Amino acid sequence: QVQFEESGGGLVQPGGSLRLSCAAFGSIFSMYDVGWYRQAPGKQRELVASISTDGSKNYIDSVKGRFTISRDNANAEMYLQMNNLKPEDTAVYYCNRDPPRNNFWGQGTQVTVSS
Repeated sequence: QVQFEESGGGLVQPGGSLRLSCAAFGSIFSMYDVGWYRQAPGKQRELVASISTDGSKNYIDSVKGRFTISRDNANAEMYLQMNNLKPEDTAVYYCNRDPPRNNFWGQGTQVTVSS
């Protein structure tokens, strides 16, 4: 079992930046591929970015060049640096394994991009 706890969200103007953090508890974080997911109002949750155990990264097209995923296995943490934010990035952001496990969803952190 593993628990994830997200933080770092907030309200930011278009073009701004945020850095999300994800802390993992209860398991060996370094053993898993992990990812950042988001769910906008009225939409399904989607995988935004993922990072494998060997550090390989993948992004959806809409965030490529703007978002950067990273992980710190020693401290069981994961990050999402988000630059040049757009209103369409507004969502609740979650971290989880990739592919996700239903029992591991945390509360998420709200990101709102608005002027």
